[in-house]
Amino acid sequence: MKLLRYGKAGNEKPGILDADGQIRDLSNHVSDVNPNALSTEELARLSEIDVFSLPVVDGKPRLGPCLADVGKIVCIGLNYHDHAKEVGKSAPSEPMIFMKATTSICGPNDPVEVPRTSQTTDWEVELGIVIGKRAKYVEENNALQHVAGYLCINDVSERSFQADRQGQWTKGKSHDTHGPIGPYLVTADEVRDPHALRLWTEVDGVMRQDSSTDQMVFSVGSIVSYLSQFMTLEGGDIIATGTPAGVGKGIKPEPVYLKPGSILRCGIEGLGEQEHTMVAA
Repeated sequence: MKLLRYGKAGNEKPGILDADGQIRDLSNHVSDVNPNALSTEELARLSEIDVFSLPVVDGKPRLGPCLADVGKIVCIGLNYHDHAKEVGKSAPSEPMIFMKATTSICGPNDPVEVPRTSQTTDWEVELGIVIGKRAKYVEENNALQHVAGYLCINDVSERSFQADRQGQWTKGKSHDTHGPIGPYLVTADEVRDPHALRLWTEVDGVMRQDSSTDQMVFSVGSIVSYLSQFMTLEGGDIIATGTPAGVGKGIKPEPVYLKPGSILRCGIEGLGEQEHTMVAA
């Protein structure tokens, strides 16, 4: 299933994408696409619905964040071999963890802000893991049982805030609108292999990132298991699994960064595409 949310910001309704690419309304079957909808039982119930019997949503409504009430966003740094190489570092021996504020979340086509004083706003397309049920001290061979699905997330980053302003990376990762998710949450049963998906980013018509999740250092199962040793993962949590080569900071001979008016597009095979206009905060 491709679950989504549509409508004006703060007043989104639950929906599902049918096989013809048409949005169908799910309001009579679920209150929202939120953690309560991601349990094994709820997903099984929703999968039994005849999608073509649902009301068609007319026009082209705004798509909101595809998941509401996200508990936390946990991010993995340097998790792509090609990205580690482009920034002159070795792949880490165990996952590097940082957090991203949930207030950074926005819709897949909403404007994305360039923070005040920013000169180094960058892009990072990433595969997002969506947790479906509580995970604590989970073994790797059971970890995927806790995954409800996957989504596209752009870990938009302010590099100077991240690296030059003291402390940890969080302040460079958490500006409003710097965590667009969607356009939809694809349930795990529809993603045959999360480690064989093309993912890409285009800035002002120039392809900047074009790689595959087969470049990931740590697998989905190993990431979920690893994190569950340090924190409890709850249904509705998102794990951003790292970005491939091609970020603005790594462009030679001079880095390239986002400015107001830039058009930022990204996507992941089978998980949909995003498009944003950069605006001044």
